[in-house]
Amino acid sequence: MAEVAPSAVVIPADVPQKPPPKSKKGASIYKLIVAIVAESKERKGMSLTALKKALAVKGVNVAKGNKRINNAVTKLVTGGTLSRTKGTGACGSFKIIQVYQQQAKCKCKDKYIYKI
Repeated sequence: MAEVAPSAVVIPADVPQKPPPKSKKGASIYKLIVAIVAESKERKGMSLTALKKALAVKGVNVAKGNKRINNAVTKLVTGGTLSRTKGTGACGSFKIIQVYQQQAKCKCKDKYIYKI
């Protein structure tokens, strides 16, 4: 039997470079949801439909990102940032937990607490 010599690997000289991925514009959905619910003055919380309308005003395509918005709300509820006052899952009304409300509304200028 005759041995077959391995063929040389051909390396193309001009490989077209892929363009870099586009950076996303604006804040993340999570930050927008927390900010909108923190701004809400409703005592019983903000409903999901009102939240989606407020996101649409901020410039989010709600029809395209409906699933992402629902997932973000449920993750914020399970993570402890939002609390569900009515409904189950992504449906119902949501309030921001008091600790996160204070952080979202006012950021302290002084990072250090001085003890005298």
